[in-house]
Formats: sequence, C-alpha cells, structure tokens
Amino acid sequence: MNIKKDDNVIVLTGKYKGKTGKVIKAMPKLGRVVVSGVNMYKKHQKPRRQGQKGQVVEVNGSIHISNIAKK
Repeated sequence: MNIKKDDNVIVLTGKYKGKTGKVIKAMPKLGRVVVSGVNMYKKHQKPRRQGQKGQVVEVNGSIHISNIAKK
C-alpha cells in the first residue's frame, strides 16, 4: 500500500467521485483508509452522564484504497 497518513488523495469512483481530502488513518491490513470529508455518516450517541443530552455525531467512514489515488 503506497498511500500513507497525511497524503492528499482524490476519490476515483462511487458517491464521492472527484472529491479530494487528506488521509486521516491508514489500515494496510484491511486495505482501507479514512479520508477527511469523504464517506461521512451520522452516528447516534447516548448520553454519557446524567443530565447530559444524547446527540447525533458525523463520523468519517473508511474507503477502499482501490477507489482513491494520490493527488
């Protein structure tokens, strides 16, 4: 895998085609990377303490390395 953390990449296929971003995390054993602003999804989070409200948090999902290229 020749893509590392902090590389600038462009998405080649899928819903986010043409979008660029910085690699946040690389997972070479799985062949996946997490790119900022790409493959975002919403995660519902329970309140952790009494009196705190639950919330919806946007999280970056991973994308397969075959779908990205170095910029």
